[in-house]
Amino acid sequence: MTVPDRTRAQRPWRLLQGLSQVLILLLAATPAGAAQLRLGSVLGDAAGDFLRAEQPRAFEFPSDHGPHPGFRSEWWYLTASLESPNGDAYGVQFTLFRQALRPRPVVAGPWDATQIYLGHLALTDVRGGRHLHDERLSRGHPRVAGVTAAPFAALVDGWRLSGVEQGLDVLRLDAATASFGVQLNFEALKPLVRQGDRGLSAKGPGQASYYYSLPRLAAAGEIRLGDAVVRVAGTAWLDREWSTSVLSEAQRGWDWFALQLESGIDLMAFQLRRDDGLRDPYDQGVWVRADGTAHQLRSRDFELLPLRRWKDEHGVTWPVAWELAVMGPEGPRRLRIEAALDDQRMDTLLTYWEGLVRVFDESGERIGTGYMELTGYE
Repeated sequence: MTVPDRTRAQRPWRLLQGLSQVLILLLAATPAGAAQLRLGSVLGDAAGDFLRAEQPRAFEFPSDHGPHPGFRSEWWYLTASLESPNGDAYGVQFTLFRQALRPRPVVAGPWDATQIYLGHLALTDVRGGRHLHDERLSRGHPRVAGVTAAPFAALVDGWRLSGVEQGLDVLRLDAATASFGVQLNFEALKPLVRQGDRGLSAKGPGQASYYYSLPRLAAAGEIRLGDAVVRVAGTAWLDREWSTSVLSEAQRGWDWFALQLESGIDLMAFQLRRDDGLRDPYDQGVWVRADGTAHQLRSRDFELLPLRRWKDEHGVTWPVAWELAVMGPEGPRRLRIEAALDDQRMDTLLTYWEGLVRVFDESGERIGTGYMELTGYE
């Protein structure tokens, strides 16, 4: 089902505190007054017998492209920076979240009450000044919501990201709402990159995820805005991550950037925001050269400084322009990152800012595009 926009409540839900919460979520299409989820309640510590990301592992493909139900949280995340033939800029985001209530099924049958799938779809129309987004939510079912590894398919209530061949190198996204839709094809231009320590991405003591990325894919296809269909092409970034605990109680969110430069360099960097305001030593990133070789970045290798903020109608302030100073393998770089539109907020069950950005060098010349994600500000 499609979940409409909702206002904030004073006491947000704590996801995964019992199986009864599933019924609340699945019946969440209520008018104003329905609550939203806190990031920490979804990605923080959880009691129970869930598996945890504690040490590097040998990834197995294509099986690791599929779900890991023994872990609490997981997502398949795809963003694309696109242009039409006349130069109009667009951004597309598709994310499928899997959230487990228990590490094992409760009852036999096609409906999996222990696994909840939440899909987010967004389209940024820069010339039109619009950021359109929608949300779909379902418990697991082979024909309604879920993920298969081979052949790869990620499905939620009619939205589908699927593999044309084994693996994630060739993909197709088909997703539509009443007001917008996307039909896009993707082909990987660089090999898969394991984030952090051989795919173990530590976020703090005892906090980690398994994390890998396809940092550059060619993208082409069609987007629909109302009744208008536009041909587009560009580049995309794909992330895969699963864990049982990502954020600690002292961490309120993160600022994450995936940038694709015209030189062929791809750059990911994120910083974890702490309650005490100090720099987190677990901040990290990756620098991927044009030939696909990857260089891991530690917190000492980069610094992010907010330059400009935008305030939404709820009074929440979001930093929408940044300076990124980074020591890459070819030497230091200083980049300015600007939101293509200030308002690219996802006003969904999980409130966050996710949108298209432009990248400029020190002289002000535009040298790339990408996506920015800001969480925990609400």
